[in-house]
Amino acid sequence: MLPIVFGVATAICWAVSVLASARSSRIGGAPQTVAGVMIVGAVLALPLALVASPLPPTLRDPAWTVFLSALAGAANVFGLLLTYAAYRIGAVGIIATIGSTEGAIAAVISVLAGQTLAAGSGLVLALVAFGVVLAATSGGKEREDGVVIDRARSLRAAGLATGAAGLFGLGLFTMGHVSATLPAAWVILPGRLVGVIVVAVPLYLTGRLRAPRSVLPLILLVGFVEVVGIATFSIGAANDIAITSVLASMFAPIAAVFAFVLFRERLAPRQILGIALVVIGIATLGILAGA
Repeated sequence: MLPIVFGVATAICWAVSVLASARSSRIGGAPQTVAGVMIVGAVLALPLALVASPLPPTLRDPAWTVFLSALAGAANVFGLLLTYAAYRIGAVGIIATIGSTEGAIAAVISVLAGQTLAAGSGLVLALVAFGVVLAATSGGKEREDGVVIDRARSLRAAGLATGAAGLFGLGLFTMGHVSATLPAAWVILPGRLVGVIVVAVPLYLTGRLRAPRSVLPLILLVGFVEVVGIATFSIGAANDIAITSVLASMFAPIAAVFAFVLFRERLAPRQILGIALVVIGIATLGILAGA
């Protein structure tokens, strides 16, 4: 029961993050949104990490483990920069769907690292890849808030989202090596501190750490739900990673549906088919992993 509850909670958190960050990035800028999200995340995670859940005294090689967590966080930070830049020019439903392939990419990386996947996973990964290509290359007539997204912008957004998915997959693979030994707060904190140092501090020093007041509530919301989403995923995955991963990946279709309602986003039929293939493929991977 716990994996179901926390998997659904993760999907909701990440769907809210997608929608709020898309709007914030378009109004306030991608780097400014990432910086704000990192600051909020660090403020939330720091007291939890230092007071509520300090590093276990029995942890072997804590410096290396925290370094790996920071490396995973850095991949997440740069992935968010690419994702938020994509939100400024492309369709939320397509970008979120490409981003949701991070688990499949992590699986590919694990194979390259020598791990053996469940039988049939190769065909499913090929289905996911085909779905991504179909969703990404069938654009050029999408509409959002009544404005047509031309093909050049659509392809550029898909390229940014694909790069982000690769970084997210690398981060997920690295996080998999530390989440079993670190408390959830310590999985979150190093990456948020990296984001503050790499993104927020340079923006502050150059006088660009500013955003319209209208987006501040959105940035606060994204920072909060990102931390909660990672925490709920970590708790659910500790009980059953397959079920939690499958349910958490449903953030993409949830975000696509609400983008249709809130942003009046309209996609081509082939793009909708591509999204469906990706969702089916990711869910199947999770089922195979848990079999």
